[in-house]
Amino acid sequence: MQAAMDWLHTMFGSGEVDWKQVLLIGMSPVFVIAFMIELRVMKNRGQRRQFEWRDIIANLGLGASYQVFELIAHALFTGAAVTWFYQHRLFDMPVNGWTILPIFVGVEFCYYWFHRTSHRVRWFWSAHVVHHSSERMNFTTAMRQSLLYSITGWWLFFMPLVLLGVPPAVVFFLYAVDLSYQYFVHTESVGKLPAWYEYVFDTPSNHRVHHGRNDEYIDKNYGGVLIIFDRWFGTYAEEQAQVDYGITRQVRSYNVLTLNFHEFVDMWRDVMRPGSLRQRLKHLWAPPEWTRGGVAEVAGQERVVV
Repeated sequence: MQAAMDWLHTMFGSGEVDWKQVLLIGMSPVFVIAFMIELRVMKNRGQRRQFEWRDIIANLGLGASYQVFELIAHALFTGAAVTWFYQHRLFDMPVNGWTILPIFVGVEFCYYWFHRTSHRVRWFWSAHVVHHSSERMNFTTAMRQSLLYSITGWWLFFMPLVLLGVPPAVVFFLYAVDLSYQYFVHTESVGKLPAWYEYVFDTPSNHRVHHGRNDEYIDKNYGGVLIIFDRWFGTYAEEQAQVDYGITRQVRSYNVLTLNFHEFVDMWRDVMRPGSLRQRLKHLWAPPEWTRGGVAEVAGQERVVV
């Protein structure tokens, strides 16, 4: 055990180990095996429309680039920043059998607001859009992650827990548990689960809604493991109509760099367009669909907004 810890500290330096990435990397073989089972099940059902190999390869490439960049970002900046927050904590939160569940609910609560903000603030959407840009749904869709997350600042949403005295290693590890659960809700192989479970937890049915670009499904069901915060804060929608996957301004590419940067580049292109400084900067914090001056930038081309 000590040898493993020494190796981890060698990888991450003298600061905090990024337990989020340690767990997610460790879970990767499980994720791949689960996908192979899903593929076989859906093939036996004659339902292979959600499996397109160029899309799957892009998903795997996005997942790998995300993993690598998260490790680099943690070593260069995130680990030190999180440590600084912990050094200024207000309390010392004990971590034991009595507190671990409330802490996990706290992590889920922070995730809900991170996820919701990632849809309603373009700065954060410029990273999160990668996850939604596939028009198919299978387990590998969960691996479709952006290497821009650390740049846009996902970790800031979890700092309230660190300031309250929860050790960063615990916060990040529980967040990885949350993300690991979410892998298994990215599928069409599972229908609706028992009503009580659908009411409390995120499920494949609930999460399919989240990936829909149907008008009634956009910006719904942000929960990771739990769906109760969506019910409480008015962002829940039940799966009824067939889900149309993707984004409203669909990017037609399987290139990992294009998928990572297309919205980030478009956002800054909008910022650089002529206008008052406040209106230009509003592209960073306004919702993704917000436009100004009667013109919207889409994939480098202008179109008139009616």
